[in-house]
Amino acid sequence: MNAASSWNSWYSSLKVLPDIQKNMLLIDSESDDDTVKLARQASIEVVSIKRADFNHGATREMARKYVNADIVIFMTQDAIPSDSLLIERLIEPIIKGDASFSYARQLPRAGADLFESFPRKFNYPPASNLRGIEDTEKYGVYTFFCSDSCAAYLNSALDEIGGFRPTLTNEDYFASARLLNKGHKVAYVAEATVIHSHAYSLVNEFKRYFDTGYVRAENPWVQEIVGQAEGRGKDYFLALVSELVNKSPWLVPYAVLNTFIKFLGYRTGFWLLHAPKWCKKIFSSQAYYWDSKYYEPGKGMNR
Repeated sequence: MNAASSWNSWYSSLKVLPDIQKNMLLIDSESDDDTVKLARQASIEVVSIKRADFNHGATREMARKYVNADIVIFMTQDAIPSDSLLIERLIEPIIKGDASFSYARQLPRAGADLFESFPRKFNYPPASNLRGIEDTEKYGVYTFFCSDSCAAYLNSALDEIGGFRPTLTNEDYFASARLLNKGHKVAYVAEATVIHSHAYSLVNEFKRYFDTGYVRAENPWVQEIVGQAEGRGKDYFLALVSELVNKSPWLVPYAVLNTFIKFLGYRTGFWLLHAPKWCKKIFSSQAYYWDSKYYEPGKGMNR
């Protein structure tokens, strides 16, 4: 996708690492700006795919096999490193042997309003943590949380679980669940930070949460381990309202509406697991997925 507008800020923090260009791979899905040109000028290898062939799981699996490094790091084009120590800090728990994969803290962009910044505050606290399968009672659905917007993995650990599998969304969550089930641990590294946040309309929120609900319905084994996501959703809503009461109480009604739309989208994803393809396409944020080679009606991923 298009990355030219953020290229300078994204690349300037990474190029200070020795031989970074030799170890970087850019997967371009038919960008229509100068992304490919800028990458090649920086001596970064580019692999181009059709936009319709992009898949959150399958494309990352292709990339990590192509790179074939001991540790593979995934970043999206809109996750901007906060400083030049990002990679060093991100992979430290893996190098030390404390974890098999890790992910960075995401901070809101400058000018983000509370509805854009609060999800970052809630999901990416200032304190790091290390989680294993034994922590499901403490953390619930958050146990498996990970974000491939900026994450690092031991390639050998991914090999153990057969790598990333094709999925509509949440490839990082399912890979995390399967890795922890194998005895691996995930490290949340709060000291490794990227700027990454988005403002979503209510329609976009519904569609995003529809996709999440759908893949969770496809994979009931996750709920069998950590329970339903509604409990964490409730905690999020209560924390959001508390924040608003203290800062912007007039926004509480919108918070109620926003949360309801997310919940409705999530549950609709569950309800439409076996619905006709045309129906799913209407509600999804990724209309191209339903006509791709990766869509198999109602088929989830084995544990």
